[in-house]
Amino acid sequence: MIVTLTPNPSIDRAVLIDALRRGEVHRATSSRIDPGGKGVNVSRALAAQGGSTIAVLPSGGPEGHLLEELLEAAGVGHVSVPVCGSVRMNISVLEPDGTTTKLNEPGPDLSADEVESLLATTLEHADGAQWVVGCGSLPPGAPTDLYAGLVGRVRERGLRVAIDSSGAPFAAAVAAKPHLIKPNHEELAELVGHDLTTLGHVRDAARELVAGGIDVVAVSLGGDGALLVTADECAHARATITAPLSTVGAGDCMLAGLLHGLSTGLTPADALMTGVTWGAAAVTLPGSRVPSPDDLDGIRAELTREPDFDRVLS
Repeated sequence: MIVTLTPNPSIDRAVLIDALRRGEVHRATSSRIDPGGKGVNVSRALAAQGGSTIAVLPSGGPEGHLLEELLEAAGVGHVSVPVCGSVRMNISVLEPDGTTTKLNEPGPDLSADEVESLLATTLEHADGAQWVVGCGSLPPGAPTDLYAGLVGRVRERGLRVAIDSSGAPFAAAVAAKPHLIKPNHEELAELVGHDLTTLGHVRDAARELVAGGIDVVAVSLGGDGALLVTADECAHARATITAPLSTVGAGDCMLAGLLHGLSTGLTPADALMTGVTWGAAAVTLPGSRVPSPDDLDGIRAELTREPDFDRVLS
């Protein structure tokens, strides 16, 4: 069982157009809606691959009702915490070459009681879980140390906790020493406070975090694949996608695959391969669709423990 906490979930509407031109009227060629938010996407990807998961999230307003209906239709186990505000609606504008433009709303303003209810509900369903995962941005009103508090309370129970966020909430969570973090290239650079132009720079930054008490640092690098660092190993994996449709949620699917692999007893390097395969498959799908087992067919990830660390990242 993997329990995810998404403090700021969303309804994700993806609209496909021929080309985005600022200030002009566009006719969409297609559109779809999916339940969204990083933790929700992790749970969706796990459920689509037959994994056991529970998504904990706030729910309010008509968008909250729609979000719950979409999760139920997708077969994703979830627990909703009622809040006064409305769940946000995010819009992704997709172009045929895979270029994605995102418009994200801020989300509901959570009270202190609503935040505490989210944390308490997550812990209530965490008993026996292999991982507890805190993911995504924080909505207005949520304290910067929300994820740090989650890390401390999960670790007190002897459970493993993973965090995927950004900015000050991510930095605070990292200081609390989760077992696993999954920043992307930009989030890692922000966390360590300097540019990371090569794969070797990413490796060195990840090693610093591991030395500081993080067991696993997995960095998603977009078209440059992903790098995983632990105290014992460093591995790089990559899958080439020639016809990308959407990058929305690909990093979340990578995290889902990584955690699934670790939960089923794979080594960190082999779990990284699973994560990169799931993430690459997501890029071949429209909007924020998550891959089913059939969607993994034809995805070929390559793993190396001795990549070119002088490689300049795109």
